[in-house]
Amino acid sequence: MIDRIPFKLKKRPNPSGLVVMVVSFLALFSAFLVASVIFWAYGTNPIHAYTVLFDGMFGGTNELATTVRRAIPFLLAGVGLALAFKARFWNIGAEGQLLLGTVAASWVALFSPVPPPLLIPAMFFFGFLAGAMWGLVPAILKSKLGVNEVITTLMMNYIAINLVQFLVQGPWKGESQWGFPYTDMYPPQARLATLGNTNVHWLTLILGVVAAMLAYFFVQNTTPGYEIKVIGRSPSAAKFAGMSKVKTTLLVMFISGGLAGMAGVGEVAGIHHMLRGPNQISLGYGYTAIIVAWLARNNPLAVIITSFFFGAILAGGNAIKVSLGLPFQIIDVFNGLILFFLIGSEILMSYKLTWRNQND
Repeated sequence: MIDRIPFKLKKRPNPSGLVVMVVSFLALFSAFLVASVIFWAYGTNPIHAYTVLFDGMFGGTNELATTVRRAIPFLLAGVGLALAFKARFWNIGAEGQLLLGTVAASWVALFSPVPPPLLIPAMFFFGFLAGAMWGLVPAILKSKLGVNEVITTLMMNYIAINLVQFLVQGPWKGESQWGFPYTDMYPPQARLATLGNTNVHWLTLILGVVAAMLAYFFVQNTTPGYEIKVIGRSPSAAKFAGMSKVKTTLLVMFISGGLAGMAGVGEVAGIHHMLRGPNQISLGYGYTAIIVAWLARNNPLAVIITSFFFGAILAGGNAIKVSLGLPFQIIDVFNGLILFFLIGSEILMSYKLTWRNQND
């Protein structure tokens, strides 16, 4: 029966950049095509729905600013995840690492003895450190005990969520918040400046772009970066060459967790100016950042583009909800479809279809 199939799969030795772009585009196109069926099921013309979505992304200055503002946490967390995934460590815990960054930033802003002029640098420093330490826990468990990192990083998200809930409903609950589960407002010196009347906290945006460029340089031009690539591609070859997988795992998770923590600092210092419930601070940024890194094929520079793309989808989701009356959760369906087709298209990255000849 197999012999009757007119084509076969042939291994690609090293997929070119063009192949990566074409396969990624086909995956995205397939995801949006299936999403059209969902719009149709809601009684909405898919073409009209996508027009509204696009207008919500780029229809004006405010829409564009919303897209950039949503892209910022994707950028920082996505760069860190790209490094982790490149080393074949499946970090599903960026959401929790981001929330630990918000906790550390809130402590610095509200309870630490840090002088006012140093509050912003201290918030980013301790936010990075908190996310990094949170990320090191599953890395150590994986390296020393062989515990599956997908399970530990995922479960630690729920620990972080409940930690934030406990703090805002308990010891950190603000006296001036009329009973609502928020902390008190940050002092003015602990709030990030924004561009004009938008919510684009430009300092965090700059840090994200710089992080992407430094991460790319680190991977391409340093010995630890080379070891990350080798361990990710061939763990057996890395072991034969004497490379330490434990050291590399700890390094990438320190960076990955730290960058997610900085994303959390940007959200509370640039948008909310207080610590609130986890679902109010993050709209699942850490989870969506997984798709951001995957679509970028773990290239830190490409994360700049893919984070902007997913920021646009999230911004367009508000327009769909307001203009079409559709549930905002349809954006989660979008993200799930994109991840599904990206994973499904991986086989086209490693293999290509070729026609059988008479000798096969």
